[in-house]
Amino acid sequence: MSARRFRFSGRSGAVFLAASLSVVSAGNALAEPDPANGRTTGSPHRGGTLHLTADASGGTLDPQINYTSEYIQLFVNMYDGLVTYRQADGAKGLEVVPDLAEALPEVSADGLVWVFTLREGLRFSNGARVTVEDVVASLKRLYRVGSPTASSFYGAIIGAKACLTDPAHCALEGVSADAVTRRITIRLSAPDGEFLQKLAFPHAVILPAGVPPTESALTPLPGTGPYRITHYDPSHQLVIERNPYFHVWNPQAQSEGYVDRLVYDFGLSDEAEVTAVEQGQYDSMLDAKPQDRLGELGARYTDQVHLQPLLGLYYLALNVHEAPFDSLEVRQAINHAVDRHAMAILYGGSAIAEPLCQIVPYGIAGADIPCRFGQIDPSGAWQGPDMDRARALIRKSGQAGRRVTLIVPNQAIGLGMGVYLRNMLQSLGFVASVRPMTPETAEGYARNSDNHVQISLSYWYADYPSPSTFLDALLGCDNARLHTESATNASGFCYPPLQSLMERARKSLDPELTRSLWEQAGIMAMDQSALVPLIQMRYVDFVSKRLGNYHYSLLNHMLLSQIWVQ
Repeated sequence: MSARRFRFSGRSGAVFLAASLSVVSAGNALAEPDPANGRTTGSPHRGGTLHLTADASGGTLDPQINYTSEYIQLFVNMYDGLVTYRQADGAKGLEVVPDLAEALPEVSADGLVWVFTLREGLRFSNGARVTVEDVVASLKRLYRVGSPTASSFYGAIIGAKACLTDPAHCALEGVSADAVTRRITIRLSAPDGEFLQKLAFPHAVILPAGVPPTESALTPLPGTGPYRITHYDPSHQLVIERNPYFHVWNPQAQSEGYVDRLVYDFGLSDEAEVTAVEQGQYDSMLDAKPQDRLGELGARYTDQVHLQPLLGLYYLALNVHEAPFDSLEVRQAINHAVDRHAMAILYGGSAIAEPLCQIVPYGIAGADIPCRFGQIDPSGAWQGPDMDRARALIRKSGQAGRRVTLIVPNQAIGLGMGVYLRNMLQSLGFVASVRPMTPETAEGYARNSDNHVQISLSYWYADYPSPSTFLDALLGCDNARLHTESATNASGFCYPPLQSLMERARKSLDPELTRSLWEQAGIMAMDQSALVPLIQMRYVDFVSKRLGNYHYSLLNHMLLSQIWVQ
């Protein structure tokens, strides 16, 4: 889901005690989900207010535009698409289930025609009935409102290209509906083996047909989920309360939820957030836990800490249009020279980070490949940097002596990594410096070609469980747009052989062929080294003593509708 997932902070050089972590991991036995009917009425755990905190708000309230984990974690409890991801822990949470549709779609043998049937009796949070016209209008609105995934996720729908070119007159001929049968038909211009996963992504939620085609940044739009936003001050607070028109239709997709109210406060530092959760003032905090507090959490608050996997990575984007990284030899030298073990230490240690030498994180099937850079053991695992090969490539390139400026997020982890990476660049013969920026500024600044950024440090998380959410999002030609901060491909990389492989993989309806194509794409992407993977992280979730029934989804993280408070 963009460096959209989490804002990271911490203090480099702090040590997370391995013994503490082992206790933390063992102490996270999960309660079983509530009854299969998804109803909480009558439960002794129903009621109360959940208090959350973050250092800043997550931006726009428009669910078809917002691309932050901070708010997507909320939106999945307020909005629904035709399908969604199962509200479940672990791998089960990567399964697509029917949501506003009665069942998973009927799909033609060629993969071009998708037919859904809308459930009866659904209402929005303003009381209006949900109709097939709302479904059609919502899919058109993706293009009219300028959703960041309109092209990359939904560009295969017939008529999408015209909608992207002229949003105001979007007809989207590939989407039609029959009010009598409640059937919605979506026609694609080419097969897309990931289309169901893309429809389950929260940007494809269904809104009333009459909502404005322009961004609704501060005014909440009506949804169909168990909760709705009742107050928003982006500088201070967001308040969510129950949707009085909600009823359970598929408990795998939506349940009633336990808490009656959720209050999200903004403005505390990460250090203050930890202290506030320790004292019970808040039930959970969004931001990463400062590394100088991790040992304390592991030793004193074991039952309140949950160590969770993340489908995400830290990486370096090397701009292939800017010297010296327009040289393949230089890009490959960086891949050989970077010490991924040092990166893991700077993030917090081996218990919460591991070296990664492929662009797709572990846990997403289809792109696991042997390491190709650095020192590698016989099994293909990365063992350490190879400075001799890196320096030989720099000599071959003739680029030594170039000035290089590295853009990094100005939080402690980014700054610590930035200092190490600057020293590495200098050891290769470059005149290197670090330019810190706020995370939000750094991300957009590095992606905009007008800024001529040479190299940048960033992070990325899965939008859905496919290699394309990394390989295509970060290296695809469509995402290397000029003059815009929304170009997720900060390297400006467009390599036709790689693009062809990725397009074949996306169109494939054969799982074995798809896996093979993504593996080939992963190898090719690493060889080109426009992106240098560094580490895969784990997430440390710290909650209050009164919070119970903790559940965690690999895509949307803590499942807010499942938890209760005393």
